[in-house]
Amino acid sequence: LVVSDTSYHGCMLQVRDVKFFPDGRSVVDRVLRVLTHSQRDGYHTAKIEYLEDKKVEGEELTELLKLHDSVYDQALGWFTSLKDDMKNQIISHFGQLPVKDSDPQDNPNGPAWCWWLLAVLPLENKAQLTILAMNTLKDRLIAIRRVLIFVTRKRPQ
Repeated sequence: LVVSDTSYHGCMLQVRDVKFFPDGRSVVDRVLRVLTHSQRDGYHTAKIEYLEDKKVEGEELTELLKLHDSVYDQALGWFTSLKDDMKNQIISHFGQLPVKDSDPQDNPNGPAWCWWLLAVLPLENKAQLTILAMNTLKDRLIAIRRVLIFVTRKRPQ
């Protein structure tokens, strides 16, 4: 759950295979917005609304596919350029970068590699929340591209 002053967003995990990470985190499967929240018997409870990306067709889809391929290639370039010890830490904690989806609109929340990348990029919670709350893949890809440009330029040569 990511919280800002005005909103709550979170992710729900559909368990397909269990792999526990040392800090208890796992990779996003479904994006949701918390409508109301409370506690019951010491557990956090909430009424939620699942968020889904708005699908596009025609020329917009053609542009989205180009953007998707471009940002994936940029992400792969950034990841492969990391020092081996950093790459190995990421892989041991989050697994390999997922393969590029042939249809990035197939999953209601977009490609798995986007969520994997958001988990491993050095982002503050507020930035993660902003991207998490986006409901179009195009907007999310543009935001990820900006982050990748920033972290690539920031890295010492």
